[in-house]
Amino acid sequence: MNRIIFRNIRESETDQAAEIERICFSNEEACTYEMVQDRMQYAKEMFLVAEDADSGKIAGYITGVATKEEKFCDQFFFRGSLHDPSGKNVMILGLEVLPAYRMQGIAKELVKTYAQRQKEQGREKMILTCKSALVKMYEKMGFADMGISASVWGNTHWHEMVCDLTREGL
Repeated sequence: MNRIIFRNIRESETDQAAEIERICFSNEEACTYEMVQDRMQYAKEMFLVAEDADSGKIAGYITGVATKEEKFCDQFFFRGSLHDPSGKNVMILGLEVLPAYRMQGIAKELVKTYAQRQKEQGREKMILTCKSALVKMYEKMGFADMGISASVWGNTHWHEMVCDLTREGL
């Protein structure tokens, strides 16, 4: 198994993050380079990467924006300016692990580490959307399925999932 280091993203890694987005999502669902760049401009501190210590490359990452909003909306994907550092909630905009690194617990560790960091910032909830096939995975990570989301990103039906950061055991 590769040695993985969890750390903040570096400014120079925007290209890598955008490429991982392109690899991990369909053309309709993937954020563009410009969207990733916009998010880096406004919410760089909200990116947590899993670095392969042997190669120095990013194996995966999780990113989001802080907000006072309670429900997920597609605007968060392409308007980094909606990031509100004082927001009590985090809208997770992407959890991606490259295919070569899957099934090694990296996604689970990214979520766990990210949740701890957000909890330390005083955040109360993490909210994300996912396809039906991933609901069980996110439930194992502490998220509750709130049903079908209002999100229509990528012309797909998404489940809205919420993780309560205020509860014990996280």
